Formats: sequence, C-alpha cells, structure tokens
Amino acid sequence: MSDVFSSPEFEAAYTYGGHDLGASWSPEKTAFRLWAPTADQAVVNLYRSGTPGTDDLLESVPMERASCGTWTALKQGNLNGVYYTFSVRIGDYTAEACDPYARTTGVNGQRAMVIDLASTNPEGWDTDTDPHGGAAFNDAVIYELHIRDLSMDKNSGIRRKGKFLGLCETGTRTPGGIATGLDHILELGVTHLHLMPVFDFGSVDESRIRSRQFNWGYDPVNFNVPEGSYSTDPFHGEVRVREMKQMIRQLHRHGISVVMDVVYNHVYDAGSFCFNKLVPQYFSRVTDGVYSNGSGCGNDTASERSMVRKYIVDSVCYWADEYHIDGFRFDLVGLLDVDTVNEIVAQVHVRHPNVVFYGEGWHLNTAPTKPCVLATQDHADLTPGFAYFNDTLRDALRGSVFHQSQPGFVTGAVDTGERLDACFRGMPGWCCNPAQVVNYVSCHDNNTLLDRIALATPGRSLQELARMNRLAAAFYLTAQGIPFMQAGEEMLRSKPDSKGGFVENSFRSPDAVNALKWENLGQQIYRSTFAYYKGLIDFRKAHRALRMTDTNEILSNLVAMPASCPHVHAYRLRADVPGEEAAEFFFAFSAAYTEQTLALPAGQWQLCVDGDRAGTAPLATLQGSIRIPPISAMVLVKNQT
Repeated sequence: MSDVFSSPEFEAAYTYGGHDLGASWSPEKTAFRLWAPTADQAVVNLYRSGTPGTDDLLESVPMERASCGTWTALKQGNLNGVYYTFSVRIGDYTAEACDPYARTTGVNGQRAMVIDLASTNPEGWDTDTDPHGGAAFNDAVIYELHIRDLSMDKNSGIRRKGKFLGLCETGTRTPGGIATGLDHILELGVTHLHLMPVFDFGSVDESRIRSRQFNWGYDPVNFNVPEGSYSTDPFHGEVRVREMKQMIRQLHRHGISVVMDVVYNHVYDAGSFCFNKLVPQYFSRVTDGVYSNGSGCGNDTASERSMVRKYIVDSVCYWADEYHIDGFRFDLVGLLDVDTVNEIVAQVHVRHPNVVFYGEGWHLNTAPTKPCVLATQDHADLTPGFAYFNDTLRDALRGSVFHQSQPGFVTGAVDTGERLDACFRGMPGWCCNPAQVVNYVSCHDNNTLLDRIALATPGRSLQELARMNRLAAAFYLTAQGIPFMQAGEEMLRSKPDSKGGFVENSFRSPDAVNALKWENLGQQIYRSTFAYYKGLIDFRKAHRALRMTDTNEILSNLVAMPASCPHVHAYRLRADVPGEEAAEFFFAFSAAYTEQTLALPAGQWQLCVDGDRAGTAPLATLQGSIRIPPISAMVLVKNQT
C-alpha cells in the first residue's frame, strides 16, 4: 500500500478535513470518529480502567462508515473518565489500538480516556497568557531542561522530585541556603524554558511509580498526551493533564514562557504505533517493506502524506490551544517536509501569533514516499517562520561534535573562513536571517560545554576550564540571533563517568549522571560562573542593539575589527537602532594564553563585561586601548553624547 497511500487518487478520496477526530465529549454524549480508510469494520471498546490487560470491558460499540475514510459512533451519557480503544478488521488482519488523537490515557498509554478537559484547568487558566507575547523571537533567552534533572539531586530541596509539580515549587534551597529549582531559573533571568519531551513516551514504565528510571523521552507513543511518569498518578488520565497545566500556569505567573520539545519525525516503535496499527504502515516511510531510518530510531514519519501532515498540524495546534504552549522545538525537523512545517506555523499563528518555532535542520538520509523538499538548514528561506540550531557556531567555538578532542576557538583553535565573524552577525552562511538562527554551544546531545572543553584541553585546571566556558558564553550571548543554553551550563555542568571520562550520550544514564548538582553552587567558582551568565543575560536584555532582526541593519552597523593575534576576534557595533540608548559597542574575545592589546575607537568607553564579571553596571572607564587578560571577553559601551 505504500505507493497507493501517497498517490493523488488516494489523497483526493481519503483526506479528511474535519476537526473532530478522536473523542468529542459533552455531559450528554460522546462522539467518536476514527480515520481508517482501509478497514472493513471498526468498533469502539469502552473500559472501566486504563490499565492494559485488565478484564473490565464495558461495551464494544460498532462504528459506521462516514466521509473520507472515517468511521463514527455516538454513545449517550456522560463518559468522562471512561477509557476506550479502537479495533479494526482489514481482511484477515485485526488490531486493537489506542486512539491516535487521545487527549489522555491510562498507565503506559495503551487505553485512551474520554475527558472533560475544562475540569482540569487550574485557577486563572482563562486569563493565562504568554508573558513574552508580542516580543520578537530575538528577544528570547532559551533554557533547555529535563523535568527530572531539575529536582532529583538530594540537595535540590524540592519535594515532588521528578514531577511536573516539582517545577512549580518556589522557595527551595540547598542545605547551605542557595536557591534551587524554579527560583534559580528566575534568578538567572532567562525568558523561555525549553522542556525536553513531556508528551507520552515509551522508554519509561509508568506503572513503576517509585522506580528511578531515566530517559530523555525522544520516543513518542501518544503525541497529544502528557507523560505519566512526570505526574503523581499515572493510572488516572486526568491527573497528568491537570498537573502539566498547573506547571505551565506557575511558569507563566513568574514570567517564563514555555517551549515544548516535540518529536514528530519518528515513533517509539513503528509496528505497534497506534496510527500504524489502525492503518498499517501509513504513518511511516516504508519502501519494499523496509522502514526508512534517517532518524536512527528505526523509522521516519511520512509527513508528506496528507493525513500524517494533518495529524501533526492538529497536534501542535492542540498543545498551543489546550496547554498554552508558547513555543515548539522540533527534534530532527530535517526529516519533515517544508510544506508541513509551513502549515504548522500558519495554523498555530491563526490563534497564537506569538508562538515561536525552531528545530534541528540536519541533513539526514531518509526516503520520502513522494517528491518533497525537506526542512533542513539550507532550506531556511523556504520556512521563514521557523528557526534552526546553529551548529556552525557550536563547532567553531567548542570544536566538532564528531571529534571530541578537536579544539574550537575557546580551546585554542584558529578560526578559518571567518565563521565566527559570520556567526556573530547572526548569518552563519546557510541562513542570513538572524531571526532564524539559534546560537548555542551545549544542549542535551553530546558532551556538556565544560566536558567538551576538558576533552580538548587535557590537564587544565577547573579555573582555566571555567574561563573558556565563560568566553564561549560571552560570545553567543552577545551575538546576533537567538541564544539557547543547556540547563546547568551556567554552573559548569559535568557528566563524569565511572572511568574518569565523561558521558557524551546520557539519554538513559541514571539521575546520578543527569541531575543538576545543586551542592556545587556552594563553591565560589560555580557561584561566580552563575553570576557571570546572569550578568550576560541582563546585559543582553538591556540592549536592543544585540537583538536586531533586520539583516541590512546588522550589515550597516556591525563590523569586524582588525586584531594582530589569530586567537582574538573583535567587533564594533554602531547602535543606530530604535530603542537603543547606547551609541556604540566594542566586543573583544581572546582565547590567547597571554595578555593581548587592542586599540579602541576614539572616545570614552564603559567596560561592562570582562573575563570574570558581567552586567549592566560599568566596571571601569577606558579609552585609547584595552589590555585583554588571557582567555577573556571584554564588552564596552559608549554612551550617547
């Protein structure tokens, strides 16, 4: 059927455009609609509980054929809290599966639940909004966090460890009295909290409530359902919905926008995925019975098919509508086609014009079922409302992720091809629009920034490694584009292994590896690094000129300055932009191990950032020239006369 599914004839006959797939609840009745065009028969199975394997079937309700390959059934009465599945027969093939459009499920996502969504709304939900609505994407500072990592450390002071509600707690402290959890994030000053997968994923057994299972969660089972292991009760479907909303409401109340990490490019297991069980192999790219595997996870999503595209668009819209999500980060978006990406952005922006979108635009070896253009970095001009991770800057600053000991700029390499200059302008080459460039040096993938620096500079002290870490941060947090950081980077996060090395891919490592080590903040070097990041963020937020969105504006105002040392990059920025009070900026970044001297443009300059301190308050007044200490950044401001 693979060729048939992607044919114009099939899509013309079986593309359903309605918005009532799944279960539509009211107190009087529930309407069910399933898209299963290849089925000969379909039924809805109603269950008392959401626990798979439990013999508590209440009734099987026959479904009737309807338009465009759909099946419908209507059940009178209030079904709120009743669990259900769909069963289909296709010739000799029979299957029972969860509803692909399930809003919530029982434990481990095998049975969907009919739910009164309004009953799960926390207090104030009707007036809940994005605290940064209306701001440009370039105004954002994004902080990537795994739910468990925040709270599982014994010194976190957080009671509801590993849960949505743990992120809601305020007033948490280490035994030494240092802020942790949400208070730490608020003190740091980021604007957007990027949550690693919080949808229902398959690698953690939700029934083992007290176990210490860990996984990043990039293995989707139910795309529209919150992950049960992050709730206090995964057996009752309404709890995970209510608690995720409470978390989002709390973050919004404290001025933090919420970004959801979504993984539409593949599923946990293609053969058992509910959509593929109900319409065999429709959701995935299959050639001669073999699943395409550009994702490296065993299967790739066939986003180019009309009902897969509709499913993804409907899903993203649902999260924005029902959960007030303010942004979406797309895992391996280079496996999706540009038409799907553009339709997602357009449809979400109809009701939520401020929602932001970004993702991994890597080139991957996938096999689409019909001709299409994929959403990779070099097609950024075809997806103008979507931003991409800037691995050009990542590799230039810290070294290639494919060669762990290879140095980058901050660890002593001489940058070639003016990569850093282009990235500082927010124009890395594959894209010339700074509103589509997400600048970063660490995320959950690969080594932490500190560990990667250590691998490239063996034998260096923690103090030296910290200076390199700060130098990298100063560069990307003052560059044009959108800054992004991994949680804990601001306190020298490390993931050591038991053999004296570092864990590069900690997707299923224990909490001992992954949890944020709050006790480290009791030591001066960690506290001072946190203060440095906080100061850089304050400085960025205070200056509109660091957050320009117009390419021509940047080219007219930002120029690279000459430096005699190849380990020094310097820039002059004329702040001729609306909303900027300063007249000019001067940036100098030195990875040299010796002091360097640079000439300053004429006039008096206020030093706001050096190798140890950062913020909006001047540290010194300088003119003529500057002496840059080893492995340091210096950022100076000239005020209007």
